[in-house]
Amino acid sequence: MATTLKDIAQAAGVSLTTVSRVLNYDQSLSVGAATRKRIFAVAEELNYAKIRRPKTEPKTRLRKIAIVQWYSEAREQDDLYYMAVRLGIEQRSQYYELEVTRIFQNNINQLTGDIDGVIAVGKFSTDQVRELQTLTDNLVFVDDDQFSAGFDSVLTDFDQSVQQVIDFFWQQDLHDIGLIYGTETTTDGRRKISDPRQQAFVAAMMAHQTYRPEFSFASDFTNQGGYQAMKQAINTLGDTLPHAFFIANDPMATGALKALQEAQINVPERVSIFSFNDTALAKYVYPELSSVRVATRLMGITAVDLLRERASKPRVPQRVELGTELIFRASTK
Repeated sequence: MATTLKDIAQAAGVSLTTVSRVLNYDQSLSVGAATRKRIFAVAEELNYAKIRRPKTEPKTRLRKIAIVQWYSEAREQDDLYYMAVRLGIEQRSQYYELEVTRIFQNNINQLTGDIDGVIAVGKFSTDQVRELQTLTDNLVFVDDDQFSAGFDSVLTDFDQSVQQVIDFFWQQDLHDIGLIYGTETTTDGRRKISDPRQQAFVAAMMAHQTYRPEFSFASDFTNQGGYQAMKQAINTLGDTLPHAFFIANDPMATGALKALQEAQINVPERVSIFSFNDTALAKYVYPELSSVRVATRLMGITAVDLLRERASKPRVPQRVELGTELIFRASTK
């Protein structure tokens, strides 16, 4: 179900009236800045939005869909990126009055009864794609490029966003730039996932003729992974530690911040950090993280719209790539 003002009020610990007046920017309301900030943060985390139903809709028999998430439910709680995508799917589905079933960790054996379409969120091996195809031909992938395999895919423009981060550091006269990126495999272990941010970073730095592989550190996409990677960078590089780091997601960036703070390395005075995804987490660490904002909610909305189009009539596959925005905060100068 879509998020309501009552949901936000309960999560923020304030009255329904207070939530309504804050979200409508009622400046006459006597409420502290911290409370206003908490209400907006909760609203953003719960993806509160008023989405208008289109005036005209394609004719479709789409009624029951499944969201197949490659993360476990517990892991999704730690990485708000995929949660935000899922909530976008669920909100859009409600406006189309679609019945939605949630499946975590690609466990499609949990599906009972017929479904009319699947939105697969995350990364999937060839075998897993084939297994999903046995359920329905109406398949849309989010955050996994399955376009060449003949499926609609909703993706983020990594190349331009990473280039923009490198250009920003360059304008700040920061030319020694490090990278902390992620590695992972599909849940069946049959496909190793290359981080597209790492590939874009290498290309951008090579264009400046300043790429140094010893400044790149791989780990998993978790807080602990980012912590361990930055600890390794500090221990191995010493005084040659780069003056800027691009880090592949917010949980990793928060872990890297912890490692720098333990080593008494000031951010951003000695090391500037730019993260990726701009989840709510980016604003609740110190210093707050500059981060690439990804249109996670729009990714979910787009996936539902593509699924409805595909179910209404046969057509060629579509590959939709959404843009990003740089959000500047205190972790950069």
